[in-house]
Amino acid sequence: MIVAAAVEPDGHLGHSWGKARSVVVARVEGEQVLAWQVHQVSWDRLHDAGTHGSHHARVVSFLREHRVEVVAVDHVGEGMRRMLASMGVRLVEDVHGPAREALLAIGRAGGDA
Repeated sequence: MIVAAAVEPDGHLGHSWGKARSVVVARVEGEQVLAWQVHQVSWDRLHDAGTHGSHHARVVSFLREHRVEVVAVDHVGEGMRRMLASMGVRLVEDVHGPAREALLAIGRAGGDA
C-alpha cells in the first residue's frame, strides 16, 4: 500500500498534515518498506497563500500523482477529512513517533493502525 505522512527533518511524523513542510510517500507491504521518498511540499508556507479550496486542490493533486491510498496524521480539520473521504483515501489518525516505525505499523495492520 502507498502511505503518506507529514515528516520532520529528524524522521518523526509531523504534527500537521495540511501545513506540512515535507511529506513522505512510502510503499509498505507487511513488514517491509519497499520505497521511501520525502517530498518538500511547502504546505506550511502555501497554506495561507490562497483559499482553502486551492490548498485542498494542491493536496489532491499530490495524492493523485503519488497514488496515495492511506494518509497517516496526528490530526486533520473537518474539511480535509471530508476531502480525503471523497477521494477514497483512508485516514489513520492519532499517529505519532518515528515515521518509519509508524508507517510499518500501518502496513502490518493493513492500513488501519
